[in-house]
Amino acid sequence: MSRTAVATAQRLVVKVGSSSLTTAEGGLDGSRLDALVDALADRGGELVLVSSGAIAAGLAPLGLSRRPRDLATLQAAASVGQSLLVQRYAAAFARHGRTVGQVLLTADDVVRRSHYRNAQTTLDRLLALGVVPIVNENDAVATEEIRFGDNDRLAALVAHLVRADALVLLSDVDGLYDGDPRRPGARLIDEVTGPDDLVGLDLRAAGSALGSGGMASKVDAAGMATAAGVPVLLAAASSAGTALRGEGGTVFAPTGTRSSGRLLWLAHASTPRGRLVLDDGAVAAVCERRLSLLPAGVTAVEGTFDAGDPVELVNPAGRPVARGLVAYDAAELPALLGRSTRELGLREVVHRDDIVLL
Repeated sequence: MSRTAVATAQRLVVKVGSSSLTTAEGGLDGSRLDALVDALADRGGELVLVSSGAIAAGLAPLGLSRRPRDLATLQAAASVGQSLLVQRYAAAFARHGRTVGQVLLTADDVVRRSHYRNAQTTLDRLLALGVVPIVNENDAVATEEIRFGDNDRLAALVAHLVRADALVLLSDVDGLYDGDPRRPGARLIDEVTGPDDLVGLDLRAAGSALGSGGMASKVDAAGMATAAGVPVLLAAASSAGTALRGEGGTVFAPTGTRSSGRLLWLAHASTPRGRLVLDDGAVAAVCERRLSLLPAGVTAVEGTFDAGDPVELVNPAGRPVARGLVAYDAAELPALLGRSTRELGLREVVHRDDIVLL
């Protein structure tokens, strides 16, 4: 059923990694990009393409012979390369009568409620107009604090953002193996039905380590998507046409139902900026009765964070029980601890709509 869902998806998110778009020297490979677009355009339906490759595209114009290691130069390469990458996609899709649009996202765009809705509205409108959104992380401005980490996780979140029917992750390997695919005897795993199928696998040896993600991040992204009801196919970019028909590669079956992509990010991919220690009553209210966290239930504040940042909610023993988007700056909270929300019109510390249980 999952392979059929990929093949028949009316709204599809496809992610392609940088290793599938670059030459051995590290620059952008136009022939690979054209071949990918030919396969995508032939499929029809609504398509969102999450594409790496901006940094690689910016190396040659900047006279760089290799991928830089410092953040400032990486961001400069991304700034130059992103426009060149989209130009190449625009020209390639134009041969098939398709128009593309550039969408650059940071983690704030899927965590903060107003940003999330704006990003969702923009992508929905582009698709309604028949445009192919080319999505990438906004590497030119993203810092470590607001990064997705890699485009695999970004693709999983975008699949939720646009309510996609399926997600296809294309890389330089043809699926998930039970060992190092470069060694004889390694077996391609046809289907993953749940986390139990991954027990005992060494993901460091089960696929490529190229790019920023590697196999571990692809499996993590697949887990994020399938936990919220989106089937995933992991396959080789060189076999994109076959993959889009739901054939080959490794398919990951849905394990849960659809949920908010914003909360999915909060649960699986956000980095907490601090911790709030809850008393037993607050733990019960948040975890059992699914209520908002009030100032009266917080006994201690740890870390430095701003309003809207993700924080861990921990029980009196220090064990994380939930994660949420805090409504106050860290400096504001100590004076509010133990006080009632009826005093001075205090609002919730973390609203129940911004809490995920761990």
